[in-house]
Amino acid sequence: MAQALPAQRVPTNPDKPRRFVFTLLDNFSLLCFSTAIESLRIANRMAERPLYEWTLIGEGGVSATCSAGTVFQLDQDLVELSRDDIVLVCSGIDVQKATTKKVLSWMRREARKGMVFGGLCTAAYALAKAGLLDGKRATIHWENHDSFEEDFEDVSLTKSVFVVDGNRMTTAGGTSSIDLMLKIIADDHGEDLANAVADQLIYSSIRTDRDTQRLSVPTRIGVRHPKLSQVIQIMESNIEEPISPAILAQDVGMSTRQLERLFRRYLNRSPKRYYMELRLQKARNLLMQTDMSVINVALACGFASPSHFSKCYRAHYGTTPYRERGSHAARLTV
Repeated sequence: MAQALPAQRVPTNPDKPRRFVFTLLDNFSLLCFSTAIESLRIANRMAERPLYEWTLIGEGGVSATCSAGTVFQLDQDLVELSRDDIVLVCSGIDVQKATTKKVLSWMRREARKGMVFGGLCTAAYALAKAGLLDGKRATIHWENHDSFEEDFEDVSLTKSVFVVDGNRMTTAGGTSSIDLMLKIIADDHGEDLANAVADQLIYSSIRTDRDTQRLSVPTRIGVRHPKLSQVIQIMESNIEEPISPAILAQDVGMSTRQLERLFRRYLNRSPKRYYMELRLQKARNLLMQTDMSVINVALACGFASPSHFSKCYRAHYGTTPYRERGSHAARLTV
């Protein structure tokens, strides 16, 4: 069953609006932020009274720029907060760079008060870096999933659209902010109000923390063949130790030749080639989003030697892993 939000979030004065503190990190996702704040605004409108209020804060206290380039004026710097405040950290691309020492120190200090902390989109990284998710369940945008797992072994990472674990909340980005806010509104003021907010948002498919964020394999690849989907799911779950085509075929009850024909027919490539592309895609994510050495990235993606990894990477992406990481780092410093 979906976990209820912690009882400590309920303010002592029920007539007093509950305050959300949106902490905007550089290059935060506009979609995850705007859908969260709009849900609160609509809840106030539908209830015809101020159930919620909010403030925008961030490092420096002047402004924050979202990944779309729009600049938002901040209300305050990273100030001291009340224990009843609900902090929602908003981030997006390049969250590692945006998670500065000042942000981490502030988060750790405020979290000691026992307040609720949430991370929207990629902000689970910031919460985990500050140690706020140790021993907790969490989620993050699927594109950051591999690197997060490598960086934070003490966090139980899921693929849910959002996760509430005690006084920690995380979302997978995009419209999952709506799902989390609707849950909060329903817990605070009932399902009728949450449904009214969803109707105003023209949001007809409300998801719970049991829904996963990525599309199913058939939807992603545009092919509805049960055995092909099954093989791809096995591949995606076994990147570090790749499984041979013969064993994959055996696992789904077909011959190796039948498996080859299946991949050629629907994906225009061999199972081996498709598997290699999955591994290289994960490797690229790890190179871009972590500080793992190239050797460790190679091992994490099933390559026995750095030289073989580099050769395969260059053949697919037209550059070496070392140059890829160097050019990415150069772009971040511009």
